[in-house]
Amino acid sequence: MRLQNKVVVVTGGGSGIGRELVRQLLARGARVAAVDLNPSALEETAALAGAPPERLSTHRVDVGDQAAVAALPAQVLAQHGVVDGVINNAGIIQPFVTLVQLDDAAIERVMRVNFWGTLYMTRAFLPHLLTRPEAHLVNISSMGGFLPVPGQTIYGASKAAVKLLTEGLYAELLETPVRVSVVFPGAVGTDIAAHSGVTIAGQSERRQRAKVLPPARAAQIILDGVERNRFRILVGPDARLMDRLYRLSPERAVRLIQRRMRDLLSS
Repeated sequence: MRLQNKVVVVTGGGSGIGRELVRQLLARGARVAAVDLNPSALEETAALAGAPPERLSTHRVDVGDQAAVAALPAQVLAQHGVVDGVINNAGIIQPFVTLVQLDDAAIERVMRVNFWGTLYMTRAFLPHLLTRPEAHLVNISSMGGFLPVPGQTIYGASKAAVKLLTEGLYAELLETPVRVSVVFPGAVGTDIAAHSGVTIAGQSERRQRAKVLPPARAAQIILDGVERNRFRILVGPDARLMDRLYRLSPERAVRLIQRRMRDLLSS
C-alpha cells in the first residue's frame, strides 16, 4: 500500500520505533493518529514531527484497556475521516528472570499489552479497514516471537501469539482489500526496558556491543515493507540471520541465543 495521502494509526507512537514510524509516515505524505499511554511522550513526538493537527493527531490510550480501544476509532475518524492503516507497535518486555521467578502481575501485564492490546486494536479497526479501497494492518512481533530468548519467555510467548494471530489474519483477508504484515525486529536501540519498568545494569554498554539497529532505520525497513505489501518483514541483520538458522536447525539456534544472552547479561 502506498502511504502517501493515507491515514495510519500507530500505537506506541511516543517513543522508539513508534516515534520514528510517526515521523517517517508524515515524511511519506501520510496523515497519522499517534497512540500512546504517555501523554508527555506523545507531545514530544508531535513537537519533533512539527506537523499541523490536520496531519497528526495524538491519542492517550492504554491499548490493554478494551473499552478505551473500542472508543478510539470514533476519535480517529472524527479527526481524519477515514482509517487506511494500523500499525500495532506498542509493546513491553518482562524483567530478565526465569519463568519460575516471574510473578503473576508481570505475566499478566506483558500479555495484556503485547497480545491483548494488539487483538483489541485489530478488532476495533478492522471493520473500518475493510471499507477502504486498499488498507494495511501491521503487527509488530519480535525475533523473540520465533526464537526463544532466555529470561524473556513470557515476552516471547506474547510475541509468538502476535505472530500466529497475524498469520491467521493474513490468510483470512487474502480476498479482501486489506493487506497484512507481521514484523520481526531484532535488537533495536530503543528504551523499551525503561518504558517497561525493567532495569538492566550496563544497558548502554551492552547496546554498543550488540550493534543494535537505530530506531529510524527500523522504521524505514518496516514502512518500505508495507509499501511493497510484504507479508513478513525482518528488521535487522540479526533477525534475518536467526530466521534462517532457526528454519535450518531450531535446536542449534536456541543454543546459540542462550550462549549469547548468557554472555551479554553476565558481562
